[in-house]
Amino acid sequence: MKYLNALQPVSLVALRIVLAIIFMSHGYPKLVHSSANMQTFFIEHGLPGYFVYVAGIVETFGGGLLLLGLFTRVAALLLAMEMCVAIWKVHSAHGYFAVREYEFPLALAATCVVLATVGAGVLSLDQVLFGGGRGRPRASRSAKH
Repeated sequence: MKYLNALQPVSLVALRIVLAIIFMSHGYPKLVHSSANMQTFFIEHGLPGYFVYVAGIVETFGGGLLLLGLFTRVAALLLAMEMCVAIWKVHSAHGYFAVREYEFPLALAATCVVLATVGAGVLSLDQVLFGGGRGRPRASRSAKH
């Protein structure tokens, strides 16, 4: 199954695109169509009302960064943390054994953790702008010894 390794760059792009679509489609309405009802929803779940805008910004712009593959690790980490807060404050009302209540944000959080740890891959702006750290020999301490 080593031949599947060649598909890793494409699979990371696909993962980033899918996550970007999901997060942007959930975040954009929070920014543009936010209402008192949505703020009340956040307040009822123990969060400040203005968090609707924080969530909208994180989801919309974080999703956009994932789409571009720019600052992917940071964006994915912030999105994963947001999903963990959503699970904790909103989706776990029936307890943590009621997985059906929070399986979608849990899957989003897990995939964001994967991107935060693995990175955007070679087909990304992160790679173009900052280069990849893998496979490059460093002129580090080992060269001095």
